[in-house]
Order: sequence, then C-alpha cells, then structure tokens
Amino acid sequence: MGLRQHPFIRELLSLNLPTDDYVVAGSGPLLAHGLRRDVNDLDIVARADAWKIALSMADVTVPPSGHGQMVALFDGDIEIFDRWLPGTPNPDAMIDCAEMVEGIPFCPLSWVLEWKVFSSREKDLRDIELIRQRMEAPQP
Repeated sequence: MGLRQHPFIRELLSLNLPTDDYVVAGSGPLLAHGLRRDVNDLDIVARADAWKIALSMADVTVPPSGHGQMVALFDGDIEIFDRWLPGTPNPDAMIDCAEMVEGIPFCPLSWVLEWKVFSSREKDLRDIELIRQRMEAPQP
C-alpha cells in the first residue's frame, strides 16, 4: 500500500490544506519513510491558511501537552496543532524545514528522534530504535 492510500493520509489530503502551511509531526514521518505501517493518528502542525481551515472544521481544544491549541478531526485520526510540544521549534521553523514525501510535508526523522528520546515514553522506544537503524544505514 502506497503512502497516499493510507486511510489517515487520505483524510489529511481531503482537507486540501496548503502544503506550505503545515507539516506532519509525531509518528507520521515513520509512516512516510516506511518504518511503520500504522500509527494511532496523524499529528499536524499548522499555521496561516491551514490553521484557519482547521478552525473552520471543529472546535478548538487544549492538547494533552497543555501547550497551544488543537483541533481534532475524523474522530481523532487527524489532530491539528497551532504549535508542537514545549521546547520544540516554532511552527514556522518546523514547516519551513519539512521534507516532502509524495508531495506531503513531514518533519525530518532526526527531529522526530530528538523528541522521542526527550520524552522517553515506553511507546516510543521501538520508534527510537527504528529511526536510529535507518539513520545509521548506508544510503544508496
């Protein structure tokens, strides 16, 4: 199954968000790089027009981190944030450094690794290992 056939990616693309105003964060980049086949949801950091679109689709809530604002769509499959976790770069920096995979902006794996190591949650340990293996592998 290609990236664009994944149900969460299809939902994301159906929103028609401008690609220069959002980035997929969280575990989404592992999906994009083929390190995982499934994720619990897609975490999106948005600004400008992409954030305005999100605001027009659902009520704003406070995210679990307590940092910023969040809009949950598709029964929580897509969570759109106006900023990412405390201590991470601002949305502009995150979006401007996105890596495009099949026309979709994703956070670099090195950033995802940094956040997952910092949080050191039990659920992130396998992802940390997968990213490290990918980054250490010789590139063709």
